[in-house]
Amino acid sequence: MSEAEPNAERAAVAVRAANAGAAVAADSFRTDFTVEEKDGKTDVVTQIDRDAQETVIETVRESFPDDPIVGEEEGALKVVPEDGPAWIVDPIDGTSNYVDGVQTFGTAVAAVVDGEPVGAAFDCPALGDTYRVGPDGAFCNDEPLSVSDCSDPEAATVCPTFWWDFDQRDQFAAVTRAIGDRFGDMRRFGCAQLELAMVASGALEGALTDLPTNSWDTVAGVGLIREAGGVVTDLEGDRWRHDSRGLVASNGEVHDEVLAAAREAEN
Repeated sequence: MSEAEPNAERAAVAVRAANAGAAVAADSFRTDFTVEEKDGKTDVVTQIDRDAQETVIETVRESFPDDPIVGEEEGALKVVPEDGPAWIVDPIDGTSNYVDGVQTFGTAVAAVVDGEPVGAAFDCPALGDTYRVGPDGAFCNDEPLSVSDCSDPEAATVCPTFWWDFDQRDQFAAVTRAIGDRFGDMRRFGCAQLELAMVASGALEGALTDLPTNSWDTVAGVGLIREAGGVVTDLEGDRWRHDSRGLVASNGEVHDEVLAAAREAEN
């Protein structure tokens, strides 16, 4: 069996698992359910998150029963193994949006080998969009993805991604100021995987944070961006990994400016 064949199978399972988890989330969207706080008033979780993660894990286990699984909710690992295959799951990325009835949320599933993505999917059921990446390329609803070709920062739109907590608002203000000073416009959607997917699709020219990131919020989207022709680095400008400090993603054409904005915010 060639190396591409197991990777293609993992990519296909990632899509099935993301579809299954997203279906669980969609069934309860804009209904009454209990919301719990995790680490703060803006960090919330529901039983639907847990049910969606369980469904994703069950789907993965049907094909890969022995692979480790990393996931946001309890019952899964929190650290990506350095060696061998593993799966990374965010059952509902954008839970705050989900709770508020906002459509920008979805289920992310990434298959990695030695920490590097070999296939991933992000299903946004309320938007009707499924992003996927594998050996055959990066797609949204089976249409090939390509990053924007915009090279003029003043025409570019950039997203400050992830959540700066109340004790980090000076950093948040610095990020927004740096983006406002350098780029044509700014967007924020409250769903990191979708924001990264938007860079891959050309809807955004960049996304950045100086914060530590979680693998379940990032790896699928990073895989999409790279396959679509974009660039993702850490704050030092080195190739981004799941354990990197910060995350700077762009179409490649404006990467130096996006990286400079992230560094300015950190300083």
